[in-house]
Amino acid sequence: MRFDGPDLTAQDTERLSSQLLRVERLMRDGKWRSLAHIAVDVGGSEAGVSARLRDLRKPRFGGWRVERQRSQSQSFFEYRLLPPAPTGQGALWND
Repeated sequence: MRFDGPDLTAQDTERLSSQLLRVERLMRDGKWRSLAHIAVDVGGSEAGVSARLRDLRKPRFGGWRVERQRSQSQSFFEYRLLPPAPTGQGALWND
């Protein structure tokens, strides 16, 4: 996996790759979760989890759709991961 950043080391890349895979595995079920919940489940920080969710949107990391909504209490956001949207001419005719 290729992450951006001029100061990234091989150790950083290994750590980020591992965290990305843990976030993806957890979120593949499409359930809504807060950053705090995800961070606890994958063993990371909320900032790190947020960055990995942004990474998952990128084509090189799968082009996943990451949706966000306010929690019922309106005090934080929840996120869910959905498969990438269909692309190409065929997607226009499969509605």
